[in-house]
Amino acid sequence: MKNLLSNAVKFTNQGHVALRIHRSGTSVGNSSEHDHFIAFSVTDTGIGISMDKREVIFEAFQQADGTTSRKYGGTGLGLTISRELSALLGGSIEIESNEGEGSTFTLYIPESRMSSPHFASEEVSTAASGSIVAPLADEILLPRIELNNPELLLSSEVEDDRAEIKPGDRVLLIIEDDIHFAKIILEMARSREFKGIVALQGDTGMALAHAYKPDAIMLDIQLPVIDGWSILERLKQHPDTRHIPIHVLSIIDEPQQGLMMGAMAYLKKPVNKETIDKAFTRIESFMKRDLKRLLIVEDDIVLRDSMVELIGHDDVVITAVSTGQEALKELQTEHFDCMVMDLGLSDISGFELLDLIRHTERLLQLPIIIYTGKELDRKEEIQLKKYAESIIIKNVKSQERLFDETALFLHRVEANLPEERRKMLKKLYSNETAFVGKRILLVEDDMRNIFALSNVLSAYNLDVTFAENGKESLEILRQDQSFDLILMDIMMPEMDGYQTMKEIRAMPHFEKLPIIALTAKAMKEDRQKCLDAGASDYISKPIDTVKLLSLLKVWLYA
Repeated sequence: MKNLLSNAVKFTNQGHVALRIHRSGTSVGNSSEHDHFIAFSVTDTGIGISMDKREVIFEAFQQADGTTSRKYGGTGLGLTISRELSALLGGSIEIESNEGEGSTFTLYIPESRMSSPHFASEEVSTAASGSIVAPLADEILLPRIELNNPELLLSSEVEDDRAEIKPGDRVLLIIEDDIHFAKIILEMARSREFKGIVALQGDTGMALAHAYKPDAIMLDIQLPVIDGWSILERLKQHPDTRHIPIHVLSIIDEPQQGLMMGAMAYLKKPVNKETIDKAFTRIESFMKRDLKRLLIVEDDIVLRDSMVELIGHDDVVITAVSTGQEALKELQTEHFDCMVMDLGLSDISGFELLDLIRHTERLLQLPIIIYTGKELDRKEEIQLKKYAESIIIKNVKSQERLFDETALFLHRVEANLPEERRKMLKKLYSNETAFVGKRILLVEDDMRNIFALSNVLSAYNLDVTFAENGKESLEILRQDQSFDLILMDIMMPEMDGYQTMKEIRAMPHFEKLPIIALTAKAMKEDRQKCLDAGASDYISKPIDTVKLLSLLKVWLYA
């Protein structure tokens, strides 16, 4: 009744909403008799519903107007759940409506429990009650994974080697939901004297990675429970697992995304034996190298020396040069695991150097960190994101971020770093003080999502203000310019996220304000559309809290 009444009010700008309760002898649902029913009729003089949309509105996540900029908010779940609940009570919901003339939704409920065949037995009603869970399954936040849950460490459907692992064995974790393909990789791993562990779900893979600390991981992206992007993000954020080399094998063609998040390599499916062999060769080559090689390209001698001092230790060999031509010469003769470069070089521009590197096939997957004092405009920022894994603007926090980013792409073992560097990383990743005093504007039309996200963000000392649509967010920003970041939903009533971001970017004060778009499980072109509209970054729903916090740290201290 709450849903039917709130819908009537929401869709009626003028006129009235009436509730009539009366006895009816109507035969409904599966009943073959004219049983006595109580009818609850909600009548409004609102927008009405066309004949072809009357059944669609009862489907999950559907509205009569299904565009991203629809006038009225909501998830499209209310009527789905209401119809399920009415069926569980032995009744039904019926609709009479004409477009532009209003609607009448009538809920029919049997007068007595036994007057409906739906309640022939207690067992039936109890079993049926499970059916209302389905429409609520799409949560705003990803579930938390209990890594010490023993059930996640049980044997896989694939007979792997976890029970036979001994100290000194080389261990490969295979996180892949295709059993046949997982078995192929497992056999190839054994032929190369690896012990293999197989996980067919994302949550299982996460738990096994923390339990066994494998020497390397082969990771699919499209996985049940938790997807590969979230696994990659979480493992690279944890000090015990961030050094493990992760080779991505996926049908999704987004190598730049994988490398940006810290994967050592990315291979697009379908693959054959030869390409998998090359992936194993790359993993073995990486494991054999005790020393990682870093190239620094910086023409300021004092700054270059301070970078060498900051990053240097006995696990990394650093080559430092001052010009683009010197950098190209080094890249042609030596293998490097990561490169840090300034954009303002004396001989060629940083953009030219990046273009030359990315057009060299063997350097396509070289992780590149831009470390610059240059103020980037929107066009330059978008261009750089096509070339580089990370962009760091030189400021008060930039040294910590530079050390962190190079440690990530060099896959350095945190436990082997000098104590003062470990303290630096611990402070950088501390959630207790990282966000104190930072203000976030959350733009989202679903109050449940606002509640869930606000709870998470407030727990980390973030000051959260929310707006229920794009127009409201613009009004807030006109009155208050002190926000540090915006979280922007895309599907909203009246003004969608794309249009809202364009409007915000047109306001001079907010031209560089970080905006993170909250997208559905979007296609690559949809995410590009977010960036083109003005988003600094994006994260897909359901939201991985670890990834969200990581993005917030990057953009709040960029």
